[in-house]
Order: sequence, then C-alpha cells, then structure tokens
Amino acid sequence: MKINSRYIPLNIENVDTDQIIPARFLKATSRDGFGKNLFRDWRYHNDDEGQPKTDFVLNNPAYQGKILVAAKNFGCGSSREHAAWALKDYGFDAVVSSFFADIFKNNALNNFLLPVQVSDEFLEGLWAAIDQNPDAEIAIDVEQQTITNVTSGEIAHFDINAYKKNCLINGYDDIDFLLSIRTDIEAYEAAHV
Repeated sequence: MKINSRYIPLNIENVDTDQIIPARFLKATSRDGFGKNLFRDWRYHNDDEGQPKTDFVLNNPAYQGKILVAAKNFGCGSSREHAAWALKDYGFDAVVSSFFADIFKNNALNNFLLPVQVSDEFLEGLWAAIDQNPDAEIAIDVEQQTITNVTSGEIAHFDINAYKKNCLINGYDDIDFLLSIRTDIEAYEAAHV
C-alpha cells in the first residue's frame, strides 16, 4: 500500500478530538457525513449560514491532498472514534505528526486511516517544504514503513503494529482478517477435537 499525495499543513499543537469533530455532531452512528463537520469550529463562522473562515487551512484552495500533516499531540482528549471517521470521510488517507494520542492512533488504524509518527526534525522539514511550495508532496510506503519528503528526498521510518499493517495492506477489518484465516482455524479445531 502506497500513498503519494500533496498534503495539508495543520501546524497547531494539542489538537483534541473535540476540535476534530465537536461533540454536538456525534448523534449519528454511521460513519458517513462526518467529514463536512471536520474542524467545524475552526472552518466556519458561528453564524446561521456557517460561512467558511478564509484563514483556516482547509478553506485555502492552495492546499490539497489526502495527507494531513499535524503538529505534536494530535488526537488527544476523549476516545471518540468519530474523529477518525471525520478525517477519513473528509478524504484523508493518512495523518502525519510527531506524536499521537494512543487511543486516536488505534481508532485511526481501525478505520483505515494511517497515523504516521515522525521525529520533530522530519516534521520541520515538511513545514519548510510546504512553506516554499503548496504543491509539495509526501510518499508513504506502508509495506516498507517509510515516509518520504519528496521535496528534500529525506526518508524516515515509522512504526506500525504488524497485525494492523497486514489489515491495512489487505483492506481487512477484524472480521475480514478472521475470514482470511478460516482454513487455518478449521484445521486447528479439527486437530484439537
């Protein structure tokens, strides 16, 4: 699995799940439709028409892409899975940061959103690249567990749980994974009856 894309910079530290998707939008139980309220209070004015704030990065047409590059401590706060749903529904396939809250990281992986944790220095290189050119790109290779700043050519390795890596590469949720090894399970059961 490879993700090659331009990216959107969100250089704000300590972004919590209520900022990602405010609690007032958590009434639905399906994963669809959360993207329209992603970063709602930062993206829109609190008026009746919900006019976009032109100074917020997601409203800036210069920035596009399937990768969100966030500052340190992304996804802190409550354990709401809706934060991962909102990011994925908006169109992101990966989030890059120098630190993720553990529960957000797990929720992201469970929803096919790749959290890529990099060093502060690598993150600084990404900020510098996009400051020079809004069309800057990132290349992520899940199998090799590498992320490349295409502008500088710098490559970093990232950690990912082996089971979750397998699921991402194959498009498996937990049930799909069990079904993929059904023959092995049946053979084990037959041998231990």
